[in-house]
Amino acid sequence: MPPVAPMLAKAVPEMPTGDYLYEPKWDGFRSIIFRDGEEVEIGSRNEKPMTRYFPDVVEAVKAALPKRCVVDGEIVVPLDGRLEFEALQQRIHPAESRVRRLAAETPAHFIGFDLLATASRSLMGASFADRRAQLEQALKVTADVHLTPATDDHTVARRWFTEFEGAGLDGIIAKPTAIPYSPDKRVMYKVKHARTADCVLAGFRWHKTGPIVGSLVLGLYDGDQLRHVGVAASFPMKRRAELVDELAPLRKNAEKDHPWAGNEWGPGGVPNRWNAGKDMSFEMLRPERVIEVAYDQMEGARFRHTAQFRRWRDDRDPKSCTFEQLERPLTCAFEDVLGS
Repeated sequence: MPPVAPMLAKAVPEMPTGDYLYEPKWDGFRSIIFRDGEEVEIGSRNEKPMTRYFPDVVEAVKAALPKRCVVDGEIVVPLDGRLEFEALQQRIHPAESRVRRLAAETPAHFIGFDLLATASRSLMGASFADRRAQLEQALKVTADVHLTPATDDHTVARRWFTEFEGAGLDGIIAKPTAIPYSPDKRVMYKVKHARTADCVLAGFRWHKTGPIVGSLVLGLYDGDQLRHVGVAASFPMKRRAELVDELAPLRKNAEKDHPWAGNEWGPGGVPNRWNAGKDMSFEMLRPERVIEVAYDQMEGARFRHTAQFRRWRDDRDPKSCTFEQLERPLTCAFEDVLGS
Protein backbone atom coordinates (compact mmCIF):
# COMPACT_ATOMS: atom_id res chain seq x y z
CA MET A 1 0.00 0.00 0.00
CA PRO A 2 1.22 3.55 -0.70
CA PRO A 3 3.27 5.38 0.23
CA VAL A 4 6.58 3.62 -0.38
CA ALA A 5 9.82 5.59 -0.42
CA PRO A 6 11.83 4.84 -3.58
CA MET A 7 15.24 3.17 -3.48
CA LEU A 8 17.97 5.73 -4.18
CA ALA A 9 21.39 6.05 -5.82
CA LYS A 10 24.59 7.73 -4.66
CA ALA A 11 26.67 9.80 -7.07
CA VAL A 12 30.06 8.37 -8.08
CA PRO A 13 32.65 9.79 -10.49
CA GLU A 14 33.20 6.56 -12.43
CA MET A 15 30.89 3.78 -13.58
CA PRO A 16 31.49 0.77 -11.29
CA THR A 17 32.39 -2.64 -12.68
CA GLY A 18 31.26 -6.03 -11.44
CA ASP A 19 27.91 -7.70 -11.00
CA TYR A 20 25.69 -4.82 -12.09
CA LEU A 21 22.86 -4.06 -14.45
CA TYR A 22 23.27 -0.66 -16.08
CA GLU A 23 20.28 1.48 -17.07
CA PRO A 24 19.84 4.95 -18.58
CA LYS A 25 19.21 7.67 -15.98
CA TRP A 26 15.90 9.20 -17.02
CA ASP A 27 15.32 12.92 -16.46
CA GLY A 28 11.74 13.01 -15.18
CA PHE A 29 9.61 12.46 -12.08
CA ARG A 30 10.47 9.36 -10.08
CA SER A 31 7.16 7.54 -9.63
CA ILE A 32 5.95 4.34 -8.01
CA ILE A 33 2.74 3.05 -9.60
CA PHE A 34 0.30 1.15 -7.38
CA ARG A 35 -2.43 -0.72 -9.28
CA ASP A 36 -5.34 -2.73 -7.88
CA GLY A 37 -7.78 -3.42 -10.69
CA GLU A 38 -9.22 -0.09 -11.85
CA GLU A 39 -7.62 1.77 -8.95
CA VAL A 40 -4.28 3.42 -9.74
CA GLU A 41 -2.18 5.58 -7.42
CA ILE A 42 1.01 7.37 -8.49
CA GLY A 43 3.53 7.95 -5.69
CA SER A 44 6.39 10.44 -5.94
CA ARG A 45 9.98 10.87 -4.77
CA ASN A 46 8.72 12.58 -1.59
CA GLU A 47 5.95 9.96 -1.21
CA LYS A 48 3.17 12.45 -2.02
CA PRO A 49 0.56 11.30 -4.57
CA MET A 50 0.77 12.67 -8.11
CA THR A 51 -2.22 10.80 -9.48
CA ARG A 52 -4.38 13.85 -10.26
CA TYR A 53 -1.66 15.46 -12.39
CA PHE A 54 -1.26 12.52 -14.78
CA PRO A 55 -4.65 11.15 -15.85
CA ASP A 56 -3.03 10.03 -19.11
CA VAL A 57 -0.53 7.86 -17.22
CA VAL A 58 -3.32 6.40 -15.08
CA GLU A 59 -5.13 5.19 -18.20
CA ALA A 60 -1.95 4.09 -19.97
CA VAL A 61 -0.75 1.79 -17.17
CA LYS A 62 -4.12 0.01 -17.06
CA ALA A 63 -3.33 -1.34 -20.51
CA ALA A 64 0.29 -2.22 -19.73
CA LEU A 65 0.63 -3.41 -16.12
CA PRO A 66 -0.80 -6.47 -14.32
CA LYS A 67 -4.11 -5.88 -12.56
CA ARG A 68 -2.43 -6.03 -9.16
CA CYS A 69 1.13 -4.75 -8.95
CA VAL A 70 3.55 -2.11 -7.70
CA VAL A 71 6.07 -0.82 -10.26
CA ASP A 72 8.89 1.68 -9.75
CA GLY A 73 9.79 3.93 -12.65
CA GLU A 74 9.92 7.43 -14.12
CA ILE A 75 7.35 9.71 -15.72
CA VAL A 76 8.79 11.68 -18.65
CA VAL A 77 7.53 13.97 -21.40
CA PRO A 78 9.27 13.57 -24.77
CA LEU A 79 8.88 16.31 -27.38
CA ASP A 80 10.42 15.97 -30.83
CA GLY A 81 12.56 13.03 -29.71
CA ARG A 82 13.98 14.67 -26.59
CA LEU A 83 12.92 14.66 -22.94
CA GLU A 84 11.61 18.09 -21.92
CA PHE A 85 11.65 18.56 -18.16
CA GLU A 86 10.09 22.01 -18.38
CA ALA A 87 7.04 20.59 -20.16
CA LEU A 88 6.85 17.87 -17.51
CA GLN A 89 7.04 20.42 -14.71
CA GLN A 90 4.10 22.35 -16.18
CA ARG A 91 1.90 19.30 -15.63
CA ILE A 92 1.90 20.03 -11.87
CA HIS A 93 -0.96 22.53 -11.81
CA PRO A 94 -3.88 23.04 -9.39
CA ALA A 95 -6.52 23.54 -12.09
CA GLU A 96 -7.99 20.25 -13.33
CA SER A 97 -8.95 21.85 -16.66
CA ARG A 98 -5.33 22.78 -17.31
CA VAL A 99 -4.13 19.33 -16.25
CA ARG A 100 -6.52 17.72 -18.73
CA ARG A 101 -5.49 20.09 -21.52
CA LEU A 102 -1.78 19.49 -20.97
CA ALA A 103 -2.36 15.73 -20.77
CA ALA A 104 -3.71 15.96 -24.32
CA GLU A 105 -1.13 18.45 -25.61
CA THR A 106 2.00 16.99 -23.97
CA PRO A 107 1.17 13.38 -23.01
CA ALA A 108 3.48 11.76 -20.50
CA HIS A 109 5.15 8.35 -20.74
CA PHE A 110 5.95 5.91 -17.96
CA ILE A 111 9.30 4.09 -17.96
CA GLY A 112 9.23 1.00 -15.72
CA PHE A 113 12.45 -0.26 -14.15
CA ASP A 114 11.62 -2.26 -10.99
CA LEU A 115 8.84 -4.55 -9.77
CA LEU A 116 8.02 -4.33 -6.06
CA ALA A 117 4.93 -6.53 -5.92
CA THR A 118 2.72 -8.63 -8.14
CA ALA A 119 -0.68 -10.14 -7.37
CA SER A 120 -0.62 -10.60 -3.58
CA ARG A 121 3.13 -11.21 -3.31
CA SER A 122 5.81 -8.71 -2.28
CA LEU A 123 9.07 -8.90 -4.22
CA MET A 124 10.98 -6.34 -2.14
CA GLY A 125 13.10 -9.04 -0.50
CA ALA A 126 14.03 -10.64 -3.82
CA SER A 127 17.22 -9.78 -5.68
CA PHE A 128 17.11 -7.02 -8.27
CA ALA A 129 18.03 -9.56 -10.96
CA ASP A 130 14.92 -11.57 -10.06
CA ARG A 131 12.70 -8.48 -9.91
CA ARG A 132 13.96 -7.31 -13.30
CA ALA A 133 13.29 -10.72 -14.87
CA GLN A 134 9.74 -10.73 -13.51
CA LEU A 135 9.18 -7.13 -14.65
CA GLU A 136 10.16 -8.12 -18.19
CA GLN A 137 7.43 -10.74 -18.12
CA ALA A 138 4.81 -8.58 -16.39
CA LEU A 139 5.06 -5.27 -18.25
CA LYS A 140 3.42 -4.98 -21.64
CA VAL A 141 5.18 -2.34 -23.72
CA THR A 142 2.74 0.11 -25.31
CA ALA A 143 2.98 3.49 -27.01
CA ASP A 144 3.13 5.26 -23.64
CA VAL A 145 4.50 2.63 -21.22
CA HIS A 146 8.01 1.29 -21.66
CA LEU A 147 10.54 -1.06 -20.10
CA THR A 148 13.84 0.71 -19.51
CA PRO A 149 16.81 -0.73 -21.43
CA ALA A 150 19.33 -2.61 -19.28
CA THR A 151 22.70 -4.22 -19.93
CA ASP A 152 25.31 -6.08 -17.91
CA ASP A 153 28.01 -5.03 -20.39
CA HIS A 154 30.16 -2.20 -18.99
CA THR A 155 31.33 -1.23 -22.50
CA VAL A 156 27.76 -0.90 -23.75
CA ALA A 157 26.86 1.18 -20.68
CA ARG A 158 29.72 3.58 -21.37
CA ARG A 159 28.51 3.97 -24.94
CA TRP A 160 24.99 4.66 -23.68
CA PHE A 161 26.38 7.29 -21.33
CA THR A 162 27.63 9.26 -24.33
CA GLU A 163 24.95 8.53 -26.91
CA PHE A 164 21.78 8.92 -24.86
CA GLU A 165 22.47 12.43 -23.64
CA GLY A 166 21.26 13.80 -26.95
CA ALA A 167 17.78 12.53 -26.05
CA GLY A 168 17.81 14.46 -22.76
CA LEU A 169 19.01 11.68 -20.45
CA ASP A 170 21.58 12.68 -17.85
CA GLY A 171 23.68 9.62 -17.09
CA ILE A 172 23.69 5.95 -16.14
CA ILE A 173 22.38 4.08 -13.08
CA ALA A 174 24.39 1.03 -11.95
CA LYS A 175 22.32 -1.45 -9.92
CA PRO A 176 23.91 -4.37 -8.04
CA THR A 177 22.03 -7.45 -9.19
CA ALA A 178 21.84 -9.02 -5.71
CA ILE A 179 20.27 -6.16 -3.75
CA PRO A 180 16.75 -6.32 -2.31
CA TYR A 181 14.50 -3.29 -2.72
CA SER A 182 15.61 -0.88 0.01
CA PRO A 183 13.32 2.16 0.39
CA ASP A 184 15.05 5.50 0.97
CA LYS A 185 18.53 3.92 0.99
CA ARG A 186 21.29 4.82 -1.45
CA VAL A 187 22.31 1.34 -2.53
CA MET A 188 22.59 2.02 -6.27
CA TYR A 189 25.11 4.22 -8.09
CA LYS A 190 24.63 7.06 -10.56
CA VAL A 191 27.14 8.57 -12.95
CA LYS A 192 26.10 11.93 -14.37
CA HIS A 193 27.55 14.20 -17.01
CA ALA A 194 29.84 16.94 -15.68
CA ARG A 195 31.22 19.85 -17.67
CA THR A 196 32.64 23.30 -17.04
CA ALA A 197 31.95 26.70 -18.59
CA ASP A 198 33.41 30.16 -18.15
CA CYS A 199 30.55 32.56 -17.40
CA VAL A 200 30.13 36.27 -16.89
CA LEU A 201 29.27 37.25 -13.31
CA ALA A 202 26.29 39.58 -13.82
CA GLY A 203 24.76 39.81 -10.34
CA PHE A 204 23.97 38.03 -7.10
CA ARG A 205 21.02 37.18 -4.90
CA TRP A 206 20.92 37.65 -1.14
CA HIS A 207 20.68 34.54 1.01
CA LYS A 208 17.31 33.88 2.64
CA THR A 209 18.89 33.90 6.12
CA GLY A 210 20.35 37.40 6.00
CA PRO A 211 22.85 39.83 4.41
CA ILE A 212 25.15 37.25 2.85
CA VAL A 213 25.42 36.06 -0.74
CA GLY A 214 22.94 33.35 -1.70
CA SER A 215 23.82 32.69 -5.34
CA LEU A 216 25.75 34.23 -8.22
CA VAL A 217 23.79 35.18 -11.36
CA LEU A 218 25.49 34.02 -14.56
CA GLY A 219 25.43 35.12 -18.17
CA LEU A 220 26.86 34.14 -21.55
CA TYR A 221 27.14 36.32 -24.62
CA ASP A 222 25.00 35.57 -27.66
CA GLY A 223 26.51 37.95 -30.18
CA ASP A 224 26.34 41.34 -28.45
CA GLN A 225 23.64 40.30 -25.99
CA LEU A 226 24.35 38.92 -22.53
CA ARG A 227 21.88 36.08 -21.87
CA HIS A 228 20.96 34.80 -18.44
CA VAL A 229 21.96 31.13 -18.15
CA GLY A 230 21.43 30.31 -14.46
CA VAL A 231 23.07 30.65 -11.07
CA ALA A 232 25.98 29.20 -9.10
CA ALA A 233 25.57 28.39 -5.42
CA SER A 234 26.55 25.83 -2.73
CA PHE A 235 29.04 28.01 -0.87
CA PRO A 236 29.96 27.48 2.80
CA MET A 237 28.37 30.12 5.04
CA LYS A 238 31.74 31.73 5.80
CA ARG A 239 32.45 32.09 2.09
CA ARG A 240 29.01 33.63 1.50
CA ALA A 241 29.85 36.37 4.02
CA GLU A 242 33.27 36.98 2.45
CA LEU A 243 31.70 37.41 -1.00
CA VAL A 244 29.69 40.44 0.16
CA ASP A 245 32.91 42.46 0.57
CA GLU A 246 34.58 40.84 -2.41
CA LEU A 247 31.76 41.83 -4.75
CA ALA A 248 31.18 45.31 -3.28
CA PRO A 249 33.38 47.15 -5.85
CA LEU A 250 31.34 45.64 -8.70
CA ARG A 251 28.08 46.99 -7.25
CA LYS A 252 29.11 50.63 -7.71
CA ASN A 253 27.24 52.17 -10.68
CA ALA A 254 26.33 48.65 -11.80
CA GLU A 255 22.93 49.61 -13.22
CA LYS A 256 24.25 52.52 -15.27
CA ASP A 257 25.44 50.50 -18.27
CA HIS A 258 24.41 47.00 -17.27
CA PRO A 259 23.20 44.87 -20.25
CA TRP A 260 20.09 43.89 -18.29
CA ALA A 261 19.11 47.30 -17.00
CA GLY A 262 15.57 48.19 -18.06
CA ASN A 263 14.66 44.86 -19.66
CA GLU A 264 13.06 41.59 -18.52
CA TRP A 265 16.36 40.42 -17.06
CA GLY A 266 16.68 43.48 -14.83
CA PRO A 267 16.66 43.71 -11.02
CA GLY A 268 13.25 42.04 -10.87
CA GLY A 269 14.92 38.85 -11.99
CA VAL A 270 14.32 36.26 -14.64
CA PRO A 271 10.96 34.55 -13.95
CA ASN A 272 11.37 31.21 -12.19
CA ARG A 273 10.55 28.33 -14.55
CA TRP A 274 8.86 26.28 -11.84
CA ASN A 275 7.30 28.92 -9.57
CA ALA A 276 6.04 32.09 -11.26
CA GLY A 277 5.38 33.78 -7.90
CA LYS A 278 8.85 33.28 -6.48
CA ASP A 279 10.94 36.39 -5.76
CA MET A 280 13.79 36.30 -8.29
CA SER A 281 15.16 39.81 -7.68
CA PHE A 282 18.92 40.25 -7.58
CA GLU A 283 21.64 42.86 -7.17
CA MET A 284 23.33 43.87 -10.40
CA LEU A 285 27.11 43.70 -10.73
CA ARG A 286 29.20 45.32 -13.42
CA PRO A 287 29.85 42.37 -15.79
CA GLU A 288 33.61 42.57 -15.54
CA ARG A 289 34.58 39.27 -13.90
CA VAL A 290 34.49 35.70 -15.16
CA ILE A 291 34.00 32.54 -13.13
CA GLU A 292 34.37 28.91 -14.09
CA VAL A 293 31.42 26.75 -13.07
CA ALA A 294 30.61 23.05 -13.33
CA TYR A 295 27.27 22.00 -14.83
CA ASP A 296 25.68 18.76 -15.98
CA GLN A 297 23.48 19.70 -18.94
CA MET A 298 21.54 22.49 -20.59
CA GLU A 299 17.76 22.96 -20.65
CA GLY A 300 17.35 25.13 -23.72
CA ALA A 301 19.64 28.12 -23.17
CA ARG A 302 19.83 27.65 -19.37
CA PHE A 303 21.71 25.33 -17.05
CA ARG A 304 19.37 22.47 -16.13
CA HIS A 305 20.47 22.57 -12.47
CA THR A 306 22.29 25.03 -10.24
CA ALA A 307 25.91 25.31 -11.39
CA GLN A 308 28.81 24.80 -8.99
CA PHE A 309 31.47 27.48 -8.50
CA ARG A 310 34.96 26.26 -9.44
CA ARG A 311 37.30 29.27 -9.62
CA TRP A 312 37.70 32.86 -10.71
CA ARG A 313 38.95 33.33 -14.27
CA ASP A 314 40.37 36.85 -14.15
CA ASP A 315 42.50 35.93 -17.16
CA ARG A 316 39.37 35.80 -19.33
CA ASP A 317 37.70 38.72 -21.09
CA PRO A 318 33.95 38.60 -20.26
CA LYS A 319 33.11 39.27 -23.94
CA SER A 320 34.83 35.98 -24.82
CA CYS A 321 32.35 33.97 -22.71
CA THR A 322 29.90 32.79 -25.37
CA PHE A 323 27.58 29.83 -25.96
CA GLU A 324 30.07 28.46 -28.48
CA GLN A 325 32.18 27.00 -25.66
CA LEU A 326 29.37 24.67 -24.54
CA GLU A 327 29.66 21.04 -25.50
CA ARG A 328 26.72 19.79 -27.54
CA PRO A 329 25.66 16.17 -27.00
CA LEU A 330 25.44 13.76 -29.91
CA THR A 331 22.08 13.57 -31.64
CA CYS A 332 19.91 10.79 -30.23
CA ALA A 333 16.14 10.47 -30.03
CA PHE A 334 13.92 9.20 -27.21
CA GLU A 335 12.84 6.35 -29.47
CA ASP A 336 16.48 5.36 -30.08
CA VAL A 337 17.01 4.89 -26.34
CA LEU A 338 13.97 2.63 -26.00
CA GLY A 339 15.08 0.59 -28.99
CA SER A 340 18.45 -0.24 -27.43
